[in-house]
Amino acid sequence: MNAGAKKRVAILISGGGSNMVTLVNSMTGDHPARPCLVLSNVPAAGGLAKAEALGISTAIVDHRNFTGDRAGFEAALNEVLEAHSPDIICLAGFMRILTEGFTGHWAGRCLNIHPSLLPKYKGLHTHQRAIEAGDAEAGCSVHEVTAELDGGPVLGQVRVPVLPGDDAASLAARVLAEEHKLYPAVLRRYAEGNRTPLYLP
Repeated sequence: MNAGAKKRVAILISGGGSNMVTLVNSMTGDHPARPCLVLSNVPAAGGLAKAEALGISTAIVDHRNFTGDRAGFEAALNEVLEAHSPDIICLAGFMRILTEGFTGHWAGRCLNIHPSLLPKYKGLHTHQRAIEAGDAEAGCSVHEVTAELDGGPVLGQVRVPVLPGDDAASLAARVLAEEHKLYPAVLRRYAEGNRTPLYLP
């Protein structure tokens, strides 16, 4: 890669793409990276139109065409990704579990954001689980992606208080606002080669 060249970032989504939009909007000016692709496994994902409006190339690999064939789905993902030559992949609400075949191929180049203070509450329903456990704090984590679900090294976290009367929806909304701060901050550091965990106030 040429000295001074920008890292290329592909962003994988399954829904509205709010984290994708914050990542794209952060990659301007002296930022060391630029978005090269937004890819979704859901043809109707709202984030695709948002990416197109931002001038980003988009692609769809519909997981429903690969029922019972996870390897085939991941091979199709890889084919599209390789065509855009990303240096970094950001999972941003991408709701498919990826196998070691995929995560190993992109090892050290793939990030994910998860709405809990990992290692707590891997998987789904994180906010409800935090409330039911009586936790005083929830939050979000950015981590490197490995074959272990939500199990790679944590690269950043933000803590959010659980307030009296919180339900999963109200807590999720406050955590999402912090996700939009944390993910761009970690991505910038990651693109600069800085893997030191970042803990935002």
